[in-house]
Amino acid sequence: MAQSPEEGMASLIQNLEAKTGKSIAAWVAIARGAKLSKHKEIVGFLKQEHGLTHGYANQVAIRALAAADAPAAGSTDLVEAQYQGAKAAMRPVYEALVAAVRAFGPDVEFAPKKAYVSLRRSKQFGLIQPATTRLDVGLILKGVPAAGRLEESGSFNAMFTHRVRVGTVAEVDRELIGWLRRAYDGA
Repeated sequence: MAQSPEEGMASLIQNLEAKTGKSIAAWVAIARGAKLSKHKEIVGFLKQEHGLTHGYANQVAIRALAAADAPAAGSTDLVEAQYQGAKAAMRPVYEALVAAVRAFGPDVEFAPKKAYVSLRRSKQFGLIQPATTRLDVGLILKGVPAAGRLEESGSFNAMFTHRVRVGTVAEVDRELIGWLRRAYDGA
């Protein structure tokens, strides 16, 4: 069985320390100490000056450039951050979507990112992204024509074929859950 993204990242971090004798936090401190401001510069520095492979250097650079107090990718703190301020009213809608998708089976993964939550099975099948007055639900539904609330994704996100705008808990209805289930079954 393939590793989840979280398991893969944990493995990468563990292997970095085993191969170099330094933790990811130590490498982030080294990268920040170089006072470089661009991702590409940090990656180059770590590869040239410290002999890190591209994958390790890339992950260290991402962390070095992140705000010191920003939550790590995959963290539930990222969900908390998404639903602060003007978007706080959308949290109950998010929770209703999560409950509906979680009922699909134990293999559903929720992978929080900075601006959205990725919905995964063996591969990504959807996402939930908050806006001020609604949630955008991205879906991968190849061969399904857009109709009514089920819109073509357009410029929303190129990874997805469709988008549904959800403004209330009541809109997390059988129709939306059916589309989510169809995307899940296709993953």
